[in-house]
Amino acid sequence: MSAELDTPLVKIRGLHFSHGNRPIFKGVDIDIQRGKVTTIMGPSGTGKTTLLRLIGGQLSPDAGTVEVDGHQVSALSSGELYALRQRIGMLFQTGALLTGLSVFDNVAFPLREHTRLSEAMIHDLVLIKLQAVGLRCARQLMPSELSGGMARRVALARAVALDPMMIMYDEPFTGQDPISMGTLVQLIRLLNDALGLTSIIVSHDVQEATLISDYIYILSGGRVVEHGTPSEIDRSCSAAVKQFMRGLPDGPVPFHYPGRDYAEDLLDMEKSPPTRSLGRLKYLLRRHAAPEVL
Repeated sequence: MSAELDTPLVKIRGLHFSHGNRPIFKGVDIDIQRGKVTTIMGPSGTGKTTLLRLIGGQLSPDAGTVEVDGHQVSALSSGELYALRQRIGMLFQTGALLTGLSVFDNVAFPLREHTRLSEAMIHDLVLIKLQAVGLRCARQLMPSELSGGMARRVALARAVALDPMMIMYDEPFTGQDPISMGTLVQLIRLLNDALGLTSIIVSHDVQEATLISDYIYILSGGRVVEHGTPSEIDRSCSAAVKQFMRGLPDGPVPFHYPGRDYAEDLLDMEKSPPTRSLGRLKYLLRRHAAPEVL
């Protein structure tokens, strides 16, 4: 049993993946340990949500492997992949509740779809899951009657309805007020530990992720630039890590989109009137340019 616990639940090796001609991952290695809360962080556009889709089998790697519980995901048949997904809960960024169903029926949906339990048993299980997220007495409300934080909590109750081995969270804290955010942080940690889950969180909320995580991976430029416990990440000497964790506007991820020199662009005679002299250019720079170019 201890040998199994020491084996990562998710094992990613040499992962390469591109969208068209744009590389997203360039040889990524990641281990998601059983029973832990692991957060994947990094600037926007680094492929964090894409990574969840690769783990869930919605996408296939261009090269490398993604294994979940010892199974190479891209090699599974449709039936095997369907069975694996039943063991994985998912909390989408929007909550993704079914708008035509009540809170109760949203949480009951996976139980009715994937089990042969009686309605009496489903009733009790739904109440247990809703009680765990503090919304048992809101079971008759419709999604349109919920606040954003309540909707996320209902979605979390639905994600744990089938008692999965793992839950993946896609930006769970985005758009939440401080109270809702604190509630979600506490729920994710408590449910992970109480139910013996493995949790993967994709987030760019540094404070919340640092507070909740056992381990953190930071992605940038298609690679893992740092990984470790929250305290190890905080002590990192990597410029990319420091820029992200401290919210610095410029660094390895540049403030300016790459291209030709600014002055050359303004002096381009093919696009600018011939009368635009060097003196006129200096005047424009003094009058309109950002402070760092003066």
